[in-house]
Amino acid sequence: MVCGYVFSNTDKKPIENANINLPNKTQTRTDSNGYFEFIKGQENTFLITHIGFGTKKITVPNTNSKNCPQIFLEPEITELHEIKTNAILASGISKNIDGSFEIKPKKFGILPGLIEPDALQTMQQIPGVNSIDESVSSINVRGGTHDQNLFLWNGIRMYQTGHFFGLISVFNPNLAHTISIYKNGSSAFYGESVSSVVAISSTPETVEKNSFSAGINMINADIYAKYNLSKKSYIEISARKSITDFVETPTYKEYFNKVFQNTTITDFSDKQNVDYRSDKKFGFYDATLKYAQKIGEKDQIILDLITIKDNLEVFQSATVYDIFRSENNTLRQQNYGGNLAWKRNWNRFNTTKINVYNSAYELLANQNTTFGNQIVIQENKVNNNGINLENNHIINSKFILNDGYQFNEIGVTNLEDVTNPDFYRKVKDVLRTHALILEGKYNDTLSRVYFKAGTRLNYIEKFKKFIAEPRIQFGYGITKDLNLELLGELKSQNSQQIIDLQKDYFGIEKRRWIISNDSTIPIQKSKQLSLNLSYEKKAGCLISKIFIKEYQESQLPAKVFRINWNL
Repeated sequence: MVCGYVFSNTDKKPIENANINLPNKTQTRTDSNGYFEFIKGQENTFLITHIGFGTKKITVPNTNSKNCPQIFLEPEITELHEIKTNAILASGISKNIDGSFEIKPKKFGILPGLIEPDALQTMQQIPGVNSIDESVSSINVRGGTHDQNLFLWNGIRMYQTGHFFGLISVFNPNLAHTISIYKNGSSAFYGESVSSVVAISSTPETVEKNSFSAGINMINADIYAKYNLSKKSYIEISARKSITDFVETPTYKEYFNKVFQNTTITDFSDKQNVDYRSDKKFGFYDATLKYAQKIGEKDQIILDLITIKDNLEVFQSATVYDIFRSENNTLRQQNYGGNLAWKRNWNRFNTTKINVYNSAYELLANQNTTFGNQIVIQENKVNNNGINLENNHIINSKFILNDGYQFNEIGVTNLEDVTNPDFYRKVKDVLRTHALILEGKYNDTLSRVYFKAGTRLNYIEKFKKFIAEPRIQFGYGITKDLNLELLGELKSQNSQQIIDLQKDYFGIEKRRWIISNDSTIPIQKSKQLSLNLSYEKKAGCLISKIFIKEYQESQLPAKVFRINWNL
């Protein structure tokens, strides 16, 4: 009889269920005390194995010993190679061959700190994109300011991107089917920005069934519905409305304190601890409508409408030393727009798309104070409309040529009206821009070469000035796993936001839109160039990404209830 005890050499504790492999290809196992025994055969060696420990070979002495020896196993240490996944964020986020990032919210994985697919919050997960004040209305891409980014929703430029003055995205997560983000090397069809481009499309890639959903959280309630009118047409609506008209939740109070800290809304109560009273009313909503209709086999018409509004009313009063003081403040911010697009497939090789759009933005502040009997009205308005023509020509399986024309008109109005002392100023500026676009794309999957180059020639009527904006995208697969990418662009922008007064609009929203006059307010221009080398394993996980050089020059509430029906 052969017996023994098996222990771990590190903590000297018995190892249970260790395998004793005998020469006759049979096995036995140790018990909870690490003890084992078996009948000795002709062979005098056996192996002891256990997961996490090194295998040990034991030789049985020829003498018949009644002692059961103690056997110690050494822990087996496995060294794992370093794995870097900095370019894979979650499912639903991918990088395209043209250097852009594509986000599909309905396919999202779990992102840190997010409970629903917020387009602008997700954008901040991409390297080089962040927000210095932790809001969605102040997104900085490689040092650029928020107004230098071009935000498009179904072809409509959005001048307001956040509810609750920047804490919540205005883009309904139920709608966004595809979000394309260009940090560099954007298409020549994108103008009027010197930083990134964020193009959001709510048009589904495939035909979807009728559906309806409704939800509510600690800030707002929302609904979404899609109904197929026929095999060739459908209508889609969505809406969100704050619930602050009915209840002030703890989440709302935290949001309110974060937004209005260090503003005149809260500063009024400083040292006013006698008979102080404050009544606040805040609400927001957004709504969208989409109608799509196919006409025959070649034509399609799509109508998109969107409206967004935030409204704040605050009445504050206090009596100090028998002097009654009060303030009645109103702040309204809204953005609405529409886009009508017609697309025609002439044949398999030629396509034309024409769309007419309008976007209007308004920021209005009204402050009425009894102390000094003063009324202050401030207003900032933007009206942007235009027409786009885009032609797509497939020359062969590797080469595509695009050309087009764009007309854009933007008007900005700034108003200041003050009583006691009386002051009135209203300034309105208008700029009209024409652009010719030519772009070619070459994609050879066999030789792993991708090349896209284009140019945009802008003509500004008011200044009688031409501005050329070349763009380039180049990608080359050095090997199956090693890829080289070169992106570059020259861009310009005629509209921008400035901070005129630190206490503008009660200190809540300090920025106002203006447009260039080509002298004291110059046209913004930027130059961007980036070179990247990436190594990717075919297992689907990006192992490492080496950044070589980049150059740029430029002037949470939890869901508590939701229902979904799919028909």
